[in-house]
Amino acid sequence: MYKNINTALCHLKDFAPFKDPTNSSHFPIYNTATFDLKNQSGDKIYDYTRSDNPTREALENFFSFAENGAGTVCTHTGIASVALLFETTLKANSTILVEADCYGGTFRLLKIFKEKYNIEVIFTDFSDFQMLEHILKTSNVDLTLCESPTNPGLKIIDLEKVAKLCKKYNSLFAVDNSLATFISQKPLDLGADFSLFSTTKYISGHGSVIAGAIVAKTKENSDKLHYYSNAHGHNQNPLDVHLISLGVPSLKIRAKASSRNSIKLAKFLEKQDFIEKVTHPALKSHKNRNLAKRQMKIIPGLFCADFKSVEVAEKFIANSKIFGEKCSFGSPDSRVEIPSKISHASFSKEELKAIGISDCTVRFAIGFESFEDLKEDLLQAIR
Repeated sequence: MYKNINTALCHLKDFAPFKDPTNSSHFPIYNTATFDLKNQSGDKIYDYTRSDNPTREALENFFSFAENGAGTVCTHTGIASVALLFETTLKANSTILVEADCYGGTFRLLKIFKEKYNIEVIFTDFSDFQMLEHILKTSNVDLTLCESPTNPGLKIIDLEKVAKLCKKYNSLFAVDNSLATFISQKPLDLGADFSLFSTTKYISGHGSVIAGAIVAKTKENSDKLHYYSNAHGHNQNPLDVHLISLGVPSLKIRAKASSRNSIKLAKFLEKQDFIEKVTHPALKSHKNRNLAKRQMKIIPGLFCADFKSVEVAEKFIANSKIFGEKCSFGSPDSRVEIPSKISHASFSKEELKAIGISDCTVRFAIGFESFEDLKEDLLQAIR
């Protein structure tokens, strides 16, 4: 339909399963539980919104196009897309290999699957390819999962290399693409079998809705996702789909604005005496900077800074007037959190230390405010 993603972002209604007879600017919200099976025209018959809904199908078709996939399921939360991935690909006694620096919600969900279904979970550093290959070679891994960049460690994983190893040892490979989004990198093009993301974040862009999506590379896996999603009831409701759709056209503009602001602030923080370390993939100090530039078109606007002490970190958060102490990211407003207290509270001290996170680590999710205002607010909060 469209060769360029920038054009497609602005014409979501063209991805609808059928043409709206009124030719409205936005495809209608089919806010209904059921459809009358009589007198429906077209190739597809709709019966129940949990199974299929035209409004949701339009967004799913767009995500499939954006990620170069065979099919998509839009879920009611971001973590529901992770749950759907596990339900589709794992069975009792399966083995899953996971990057140690993973989202706190994923970590918590893995614990549940491990306890209830006797799933073996192996955590490792995906930048250690020798160890990664050893595990894949010896452990009969059913599913391999990582984020890139990781959250909150901001590690950059070489997705193409991991995909080749997974293919070699017959493991399905899934990438959580929430931080970069398809506007920056496309995991399926790099060899992954699934790309999943929280549309709550950058894709929605306004913090008004929670939702997720998962895209499959093949029709076979897409059909499995739809089957299990219908069975478990993970599908997103039409009103939330509409809210996500309103944010999509401005995604690239917002991603660039957030990225620019975050790089400026990260460079500024590197020079401050109350900061021990700044971790941002765009900085020269980041060991995977070249890989980040090669793998992503836009560096996400999220980074971490280690303050000199817990007291200084907490003082900054308490006294800030612009930076809200909020979880999540991708909204117009800048926000901060101490991961060990909020997003990654389910990790032990040892597990956090292994991924380079301490009680002094503050995660910055940067919005579109004036850089000067952000800088001044940060300095006044410390003073």
